[in-house]
Amino acid sequence: MAHRDRTAAQPHQPPPPPAPGGPEATGEAAAGEPAFQGNDRLLFGIVLGVITFWLFAQTTLNIAPDMGTDLGLPATTMNIAVAITALFSGIFIVFMGGVADRIGRLRVLQLGLCLSIAGSLLVGFAPPGSLSAACLILGRALQGLSAACIMPASLALIKTYWTGPARQRAISIWSIGSWGGSGLCALFGGLVAQNLGWRAIFLVSVAVSIAGLLMIRGTPESRARNMRDAKIDGFGIFAFMIAMICLQVVVTQGARLGWSSAPVLVLIAIALVFGVLFLRHEARTSDALIDFALFRNRSYTGATISNFMLNGVAGTLIVVMQLVQIGGNLTVQQAGMLTIGFAVTIIAFIRVGEKLLQRFGARKPMLWGCLITGMSVVLLSMTHTTLADYKLLACIGFALQGIGLAFYATPSTDAALSALPENQAGSGAGIYKMASSLGGAFGVAISAAIFTAVRADTGGGPWLDGLIDFQGDQTLVPIREAATLALMFNLCMIAVAAVAIMLTIPRTKERQSA
Repeated sequence: MAHRDRTAAQPHQPPPPPAPGGPEATGEAAAGEPAFQGNDRLLFGIVLGVITFWLFAQTTLNIAPDMGTDLGLPATTMNIAVAITALFSGIFIVFMGGVADRIGRLRVLQLGLCLSIAGSLLVGFAPPGSLSAACLILGRALQGLSAACIMPASLALIKTYWTGPARQRAISIWSIGSWGGSGLCALFGGLVAQNLGWRAIFLVSVAVSIAGLLMIRGTPESRARNMRDAKIDGFGIFAFMIAMICLQVVVTQGARLGWSSAPVLVLIAIALVFGVLFLRHEARTSDALIDFALFRNRSYTGATISNFMLNGVAGTLIVVMQLVQIGGNLTVQQAGMLTIGFAVTIIAFIRVGEKLLQRFGARKPMLWGCLITGMSVVLLSMTHTTLADYKLLACIGFALQGIGLAFYATPSTDAALSALPENQAGSGAGIYKMASSLGGAFGVAISAAIFTAVRADTGGGPWLDGLIDFQGDQTLVPIREAATLALMFNLCMIAVAAVAIMLTIPRTKERQSA
């Protein structure tokens, strides 16, 4: 059963203004007094924080070549700079969610916006020459830490200060910032970089962060009860970080180093050792980084697993962008224009997902989202067609992907948040968003690794010989085969997400008030 919020039955009344210098609110109402209720000013301030990562920081997926040329950095350094943001976000997001529960969700949200300003300034003003790599990588790491603060703290505030249909609306608008931002990032980055220069993206991000800080001012603090004295799980953070970094290096560099080479085998061994140590430690400590007891709730488990898998479908973007640029000679901006349907539909249909949740519950729209997203990947996998036909298929495919993810986003997030106990809203939201970050990071890395490995394999002949008749230029068949196989991996992730939903999310509609 969904966890019910103690404030759900209380009347919706305007909150009294906090007394200057008075005690901080905790998000809980005193006896006989109305709790603070979320408002649009706070909500849109939160959304501005969310898009600093999903819209601005993620533009590097498309503008990295221009950045590298301008700064005089090799592709290997730029690959690190692109990957490190999502990696740092995924590693630290659960930890920062727990910190938000302890010291205050508003404080951590404000810290995240300040880190975003610092990181964006370092990237935006990175000088060409010897300091460029250091400034760029440090700035990108700070952007990842910023996202690790903003995502769980903002979701915990939504869980605390909104209830019932108002919360579902808040989640929908929050999802427009995250999923919609990710849909716009390639197009937005290409347009701004070509017309204003790539540095303008990060300077605008600074202005957006400042606006977010101003809009959330005056919000009462919210923290979990009886958690101020909880200890920081230092060893858990360390072990998890080592395991994740090793896995990320293996996935991204395995093809270049050789999958059976000594460095790769050593990294795999280190990841396994620290992964086992992490699981054993978390099972024994009272202040664990990840409270695995949360996964006893089936709805939370299904929402989190499917969230990891569907975020991995971000791998379709990097594969299709490389395919049409390398194989079709499209420019960065032309390639980005193929994704415009994704940006339009995910923003337009997010609120539709909210209405489907209210009418059918979470299970059906989550499954419909998987089905439509799967159809989009099938269209994107039709690389055997001519370039003109493929561009049309890609436009339709990305538009369908936006609809599918829009149907999925709000029901999944609501199912996860409704299952969380109040004193673990931050850390539980952190785990859910960690699934987003790590799912996207590994989905992109594995898809790119498959594409690169198959494309470079010249010893075994065509992989799909006799199965698919490729039209047009036959010299590009290896690239097109590589794209098809990499995209099929994304289809497998969608299938796993659908199975997880069917096994865990209740069939009957449940009232998910917190």
